[in-house]
Amino acid sequence: MQINLIYWSGTGNTEAMANLIKEGAESAGATVNLKNVSDASIDDVNCDVLVLGCPSMGDEVLEESEFEPFMISIEGSLSGKKLALFGSYGWGDGQWMRDWDERMKNAGAVLAVESLIVNDAPSGESEQECKDFGREIAQ
Repeated sequence: MQINLIYWSGTGNTEAMANLIKEGAESAGATVNLKNVSDASIDDVNCDVLVLGCPSMGDEVLEESEFEPFMISIEGSLSGKKLALFGSYGWGDGQWMRDWDERMKNAGAVLAVESLIVNDAPSGESEQECKDFGREIAQ
């Protein structure tokens, strides 16, 4: 199984999640291509599962200068695509993720697993949740 995992991280928390998710997916036998969104293109939608990660920014929105433009560029290519979403947050209650889930469903994507959010940096139990998330995606 080919998984393309694309993320944006400002403080390193979402990047840490991405690395743990990659570890979990690879432990389940998947091949994972990990990319920062600045290195990603619409061609990265071509995979078995597309995994996207972005933290909550501002008033619980996706990062606006790099990640949101990437989302706009791929949104029309997501119909029927198996997709998983994750991200970290420091405040709020996860509204950005609920909005993102809904947006992806409206674009026709099929959410492979329940989206994962972690408060601040993953540690302890949340580290394991990230690895489990990766393993679940790879099945």
